Amino acid sequence: MLNSTLKSQIDKLREIFWSGGLSNPLTAVEQISYLIFMYRIDILDSQRVAKAKRLGQDYTSLFDGTYVDGDKSYDKQKLRRSHWTQMSADQMFPYVRDVVFPFIKELDTGDGFAGSLKDASFLIPKASMLVTATTTINDLQITAQNDDTAGDIYEYLLSEISSAGKNGQFRTPRHIIQMIVDIVNPTKHDKVCDPACGTAWFLINAYKHIIKENTSKDGIIKDEWWEEQYTGDMLSKEDRKRVKNEWLIGYDIDSTMVRIALMNSILHWVDSPNIVYGDTLGKQYKLTPEYDIVLANPPFKWSIDAGDMNENFSLSTKKTELLFLELILEKLTIWGKAGVIVPDGVLFGSSKAHKHIREKIIEDNELKAVISLPSGVFKPYAWVSTAILIFTKGDETKKVWYYDLQNDGYSLDDKRNEIEWSNVPEIQSLYKDLVLGRKYDTEPKEWDNWFWVTKEEIQEEWYDLSLNKYKEIVYETIEYEKPEILIKQIREIENSILQGMDELEEMLG
Repeated sequence: MLNSTLKSQIDKLREIFWSGGLSNPLTAVEQISYLIFMYRIDILDSQRVAKAKRLGQDYTSLFDGTYVDGDKSYDKQKLRRSHWTQMSADQMFPYVRDVVFPFIKELDTGDGFAGSLKDASFLIPKASMLVTATTTINDLQITAQNDDTAGDIYEYLLSEISSAGKNGQFRTPRHIIQMIVDIVNPTKHDKVCDPACGTAWFLINAYKHIIKENTSKDGIIKDEWWEEQYTGDMLSKEDRKRVKNEWLIGYDIDSTMVRIALMNSILHWVDSPNIVYGDTLGKQYKLTPEYDIVLANPPFKWSIDAGDMNENFSLSTKKTELLFLELILEKLTIWGKAGVIVPDGVLFGSSKAHKHIREKIIEDNELKAVISLPSGVFKPYAWVSTAILIFTKGDETKKVWYYDLQNDGYSLDDKRNEIEWSNVPEIQSLYKDLVLGRKYDTEPKEWDNWFWVTKEEIQEEWYDLSLNKYKEIVYETIEYEKPEILIKQIREIENSILQGMDELEEMLG
């Protein structure tokens, strides 16, 4: 989704760290993330100061005042990236390592973030690497990009981790995340969780959705590129604080990913992300109802050690894709909603655990929709067939809306180039009209990509949820001419050919 120039610059950035001795992709990305964070926090803080002044809101710059480190004190304005990048290499390196980085680690952007980077380490070994990396990041012009492109830059940077498929983790395309968030529709009253948050894109998009839905026409402003920015002016101060600081909760089992998720969230205006290290499948995690909405693409094709697994799971399995579904059902409050990406095997797997979790979803909840995704959606990181399950806890399943998403707006090869056609807008529109409107009697046209399946049909198929089990295959009847007519037509063609050959011989003399 990025042009070749940006990809080349990011590849160059990764090569700088590789050749400099940081060969572990995760370590390299973490160190690069710190530099990007320093770059963005400087610019975004200046933007927020200007925005608050324009809207008459209160905002205290993160760089106001004095930073005290031991017996030394520093003007925080001189800790901005725009200041230290003007230093010579010999001055810059110790200043960033010994002053700026400790300040960033202690940075308090609001309730919930202070100290979140306390375990972070500055591992860039030499001044030349810092200078070159800083210059390359500047060349990316991340802040000059729109949000999607800036996000894609960061995701491409992370692709070296994702391509390895560590613990079954694969990057979720941004437009698929946005579609799921739009369908599930979190509100300012909802406590939202991602139990395996990775880089926190589900939570970031949930926040952006809530802000957009609570922005008046007068609250929409145009940025310097004439793109619409939503201010959330209809949110009260208490609402805004609750959403940003308390009701967007993420967990990840990888402490490095937690730090990356924290920085990614802050760079997307979630000042105080509530993202913590934790194994949500582990023994220490409580399986009690807590969240109004769960949005997730949890790790799959991965088995957990039985000794580490929460003993309160009812499923007899080590497969994470099944355990996470049970976890989500347990953590949702009554009438809570979920949008979850699962591998196709969850829909039709024949083990007792597979059947049990599907039966539980159908019998004890309302399965609203099964959206089948094309297998190329996760390329170039993985070729895996998946589907999105949309369900509400405690309600009754009557009819399930199936949609066969064949075009997501990008080619389904490794390049994933943008194409003209996408089913995504139609899915968002039809879901609101048909599913939320409970128009169960509305039937699809012959060319439509959607259809209904009743609860009774699913029960008869032993709770198989795969799309192909119910999709009607339309066979076109072809009527052929009678043999005698076909023979006549063949002879006419033959005569025509012979006549043409005779005419050609006459012309040749």
